[in-house]
Amino acid sequence: MIKKIIVLLMVFVSAPLLVAGEAEPVAKDPVLEAKVMSISDELRCLVCQNQTIADSDAPLAVDLRREVRDMVKQGMDKEQVVSFMEERYGDFVRYRPAFKASTILLWIGPLLLFVMALGVLYFNLLRKRKSVDETTPLSDEDKVRISALLKKENAGEDKA
Repeated sequence: MIKKIIVLLMVFVSAPLLVAGEAEPVAKDPVLEAKVMSISDELRCLVCQNQTIADSDAPLAVDLRREVRDMVKQGMDKEQVVSFMEERYGDFVRYRPAFKASTILLWIGPLLLFVMALGVLYFNLLRKRKSVDETTPLSDEDKVRISALLKKENAGEDKA
């Protein structure tokens, strides 16, 4: 019981000290930091793969942001930084791949799949419509059998 009270007192005493402050930007220059974050939004985190290096807290993403910051400080523009990263890590490092021959399937593929799905839907509906239109009329023999079954069923309902 006394241990619990001591732990609770320690939590209540230390809680105000644990309040986090606002994170300061790494660069003192807000214009430089805005450029770095703009470029970082174009580059994929190679660890997370579904985040940009601006969004990721992975150690590699932090290193890549630092590298981008250094390149921007050296005077490189966005295209130069992105092309450097592409040369070093390949096309995969771009969060939004460039439109070129090797990535054309990424850009056109969803449209092709959509058009193919519409085509399959159209032909299935067309085939179903034809099968409904092509129903053969009942023969006289079938009509007689159906009327006999209906009479038999109606006779069963009268008894109930």
